[in-house]
Amino acid sequence: MMDTGLLIIRLVVGILFIGHGAQKLFGWFGGYGLKGTGGWLESIGMKPGVFMAFLAGAGELVGGLLFAAGVFTWAGAALITITMLVAIFTVHGKNGLWSTQNGFEYNLVLIAAAIGVALSGPGAYTLF
Repeated sequence: MMDTGLLIIRLVVGILFIGHGAQKLFGWFGGYGLKGTGGWLESIGMKPGVFMAFLAGAGELVGGLLFAAGVFTWAGAALITITMLVAIFTVHGKNGLWSTQNGFEYNLVLIAAAIGVALSGPGAYTLF
């Protein structure tokens, strides 16, 4: 049962990160693409915006792929953790903990899930 639980966590978190990365990189799933995301990042002081959008999107996409597949899970978890820490320190941290005030609650849950799976291992059901 533990392997099934780890698979569920990896797939849900990983696939959602793949989607967030695709929003930033390609404008899929209602995202703004590199140019739109880059413009927003520049507006909050992260320059050059398009390059920062690429880094964020690539980190989310690659991290999500690795995490979901259970391949180099530790690297996927690291990319997920890094992107969430950047989100906390640049956007959500100043708003406090709770998501109802646009705080970092959800980012912290994702970090905990990523690190927890990385420390536990991906389980038996992996791509390789």
